[in-house]
Amino acid sequence: MTGERPINPRFNDDVHFNLVSGPPRYRNHTDKPVRYFTVVDKQGGAVLGYVWAGDEDDAAMWEPYEAAGGRALAEGGIWYARLQEAKERDLLPSQALAEMLANPEGNRGRALPESLTDAPNAAAVETLAQGHSRTLHGGTGPEA
Repeated sequence: MTGERPINPRFNDDVHFNLVSGPPRYRNHTDKPVRYFTVVDKQGGAVLGYVWAGDEDDAAMWEPYEAAGGRALAEGGIWYARLQEAKERDLLPSQALAEMLANPEGNRGRALPESLTDAPNAAAVETLAQGHSRTLHGGTGPEA
């Protein structure tokens, strides 16, 4: 018996992996300036979350307002789907926001067109969605 073992031909070839990408998506974070609007409950007007977008990094996302709990998470599905559909049509994030504001109705929530404003970055909107008293423009709460 020799010290050399035959190589299984299955393992003799190079291994190749095919990367499978999903549908196109906006980036979910940016340190660049963003614009965002507030989504409120159709019934009581409570804040459900925020949709933000920034063209510089091709980024956009739904941020659920933590205090709204499951309602915010459930409502987020429609806004996230609308962002994904806009990306599939090659819209800039700002164009997606404009389109959503032109048709502001979600499932349980609706966008407040008058709430469209600027933020220094996505983290600022995330902080707002967490309900911290530190807000974007010096106010105290999600209405600021």
